[in-house]
Amino acid sequence: MPDIPFLNFLYKPRNELEKGGRAFVPAQDIEKEPEETCPNCHRSFPKSTFEKQLFTCSCGHHMRISARQRIGFIADRDGFHEMFRGITSADPLSFPGYGKKTETLRLSTGEDDAVICGRAVISGEECAMFVMEPSFLMGSMGSAVGEKITRLFEYALNERLPVVGFAVSGGARMQEGLLSLMQMAKTSAAVKRHSDAGLMYLSILTDPTMGGVTASFAMEGDIIIAEPGALIGFAGPRVIEQTTRKTLPEGFQKAEFLLEHGFIDAIVPRTEQKETIASLISMHRPGNTEDTDDGDSV
Repeated sequence: MPDIPFLNFLYKPRNELEKGGRAFVPAQDIEKEPEETCPNCHRSFPKSTFEKQLFTCSCGHHMRISARQRIGFIADRDGFHEMFRGITSADPLSFPGYGKKTETLRLSTGEDDAVICGRAVISGEECAMFVMEPSFLMGSMGSAVGEKITRLFEYALNERLPVVGFAVSGGARMQEGLLSLMQMAKTSAAVKRHSDAGLMYLSILTDPTMGGVTASFAMEGDIIIAEPGALIGFAGPRVIEQTTRKTLPEGFQKAEFLLEHGFIDAIVPRTEQKETIASLISMHRPGNTEDTDDGDSV
């Protein structure tokens, strides 16, 4: 076609695709949604997908989550009122680097220590609740953790409330020596006083629940449930094998193994926990004790 100026308006300019170029924004220029990788099946999913599934994978694996995340999906909206803020552990042994580490963790996690306590409403059912924080020295129990949990049981006793507790811990905090070990007896005594008053304590074990926490309040619940696949025990499997020089059964110390051997009452997936907890609180709510004319109580 000859280049006739007055005919040029009849021809549409070629677009980017016709020229062999790209009409769309390059992939590297599009902000990609962050992904989470399941440590069990190694598949990756958009973070929003994991959040909708409460950080559980389609393979059944339950990822570790923060205490605040757990409170967010267990308690009703505006249904958690935190208590005992500001209680922190000291450094009684002047353990090298301990003071600096705890201060750094307070800044990075926003938590005073490895447990959050408060009064909660779960599907309309009132309770006292504690949730341990795995990002703070792996939820280890020092004097602050023991003090806060003890105070919570004492508060629940005075208010006639059941206690719901989520444990995740590597055990007693070695940096505090004997003071950390004392918390085992201290919390156990508080659990006993609460139990003697006829009040329910529901313990939920998550991955991992080990050491002095397992040997005290975590296994003292009236009802004990666990998340699927949670590691629960005192010493870890490798320590036991190295000490006894025996090969342990497959799945030893996993929640499923403990259920089979009668150490826990049930395994409840994270997506069903709120409904299950509320039902258990409702079923074990203390009855009225008003006196009748014949002296009996109802």
